[in-house]
Amino acid sequence: MSSLFMLASLGFGLLLSAAIRIQFVAAQISIVAGFLPAFFLSGLLFDLGSAPTVIRLVSYLVPARYFVTISHTLFMAGDIKSVLVPNGLVLAAMAVVFLSLSYRKIPKRLER
Repeated sequence: MSSLFMLASLGFGLLLSAAIRIQFVAAQISIVAGFLPAFFLSGLLFDLGSAPTVIRLVSYLVPARYFVTISHTLFMAGDIKSVLVPNGLVLAAMAVVFLSLSYRKIPKRLER
């Protein structure tokens, strides 16, 4: 499950670096678009059940939300497939989408 999360995060990072040509700007945008939402909207620090509806809906776009749910389930309750499988499938779908978009965005050229 953690490798699915890493693939989704890697795909997001590759998509950002493929879309933005300046390294400094890409690093700044990755902090704002990747780290901060993962930190605040994952449900690790703050309970998302008491968050406003808009924040909860935005949190479904963050891969860390699904990984935190998987981690909580594994550490507290054990291997519960009804929680692990849907969250793992969402992470796999995010990984496929991000990696395929970044593959399309990366220029292909042959150099001698």
